[in-house]
Amino acid sequence: MSDTPPDRLSNDPRSPYYDEALLARGIGIRFNGVERHNVEEYCISEGWVRLPVGKSKDRRGQPMTIKVKGTVEAWFLT
Repeated sequence: MSDTPPDRLSNDPRSPYYDEALLARGIGIRFNGVERHNVEEYCISEGWVRLPVGKSKDRRGQPMTIKVKGTVEAWFLT
């Protein structure tokens, strides 16, 4: 495996950007200088993350998310 995380990664198994092996390895995300632990999806090149909005769910039972733009850094935890 590579030492650099992918440009885009998602926690949702229905997404084409989902990769179970990379998620099992562990990914750390720093957004606008703050380490975040609740990121649902990120894209480094476009500079955004998807964060859950409270405990609300959509009609499919998935967490409601909001896309926030800023500086995104990603690294492998292990």
